[in-house]
Amino acid sequence: MDRIVRTALQIVDADGADALSMRTLAQRLDSGTATLYRHFAGRGELIAHVVDHVFGTIELDIATLSAIPWQDACKVAGHSMFHALRSHPNIAPLLAEVIPTGPHALAVREVLIALLLDNGFPPPLAARTYATLARYILGFAIQFAGKTGDGDDARTARSFHDLDPRAFPATVSVAEHLPVPLDDEFAFGLQLITDGLTQALHNHGEGNHRRRSGVAGSTR
Repeated sequence: MDRIVRTALQIVDADGADALSMRTLAQRLDSGTATLYRHFAGRGELIAHVVDHVFGTIELDIATLSAIPWQDACKVAGHSMFHALRSHPNIAPLLAEVIPTGPHALAVREVLIALLLDNGFPPPLAARTYATLARYILGFAIQFAGKTGDGDDARTARSFHDLDPRAFPATVSVAEHLPVPLDDEFAFGLQLITDGLTQALHNHGEGNHRRRSGVAGSTR
């Protein structure tokens, strides 16, 4: 099955997800579609395996992540996930259709949620944090998939510089900083997310403290 999944990924990488069909894959493998249907119920199940194969390339060192502040661990994990997805940019749009639940995807989810729980995140906040990080990373991976080259940024930069300063004075005043490189934008946003989560976790702790203080006062 591994050979089938790797070949399917090669098709997606080269020609896009729409090019992957049971017939195309069978031809590439010099096989018949009946053979594929012995392994997969259909294209959807095949895609799920291809997506999970990509999740298997995400490098997360549990010992390293556990030894650093959770904020840094989230950023390290986020960059690792982004790197894996941008290595196979044509996979990213498929992830917008389904929630990955293969063994490799679940392993990534488990590592990060466990990390959050171990650092005092209540279960609801831990679940929402993982979902937010995953969707943020996916959004940037989809943007990366849509880029056609550095020429896009150059044209966009010129368009900002060429704007009428009377109509768009604020935009023109920051034109030399636009567009923000995708990697820089990703890192900046990840920092904002972890900053916000730090405050959310602090607020949760403060709320618990106030509730405990209130209960203690009422029992006196």
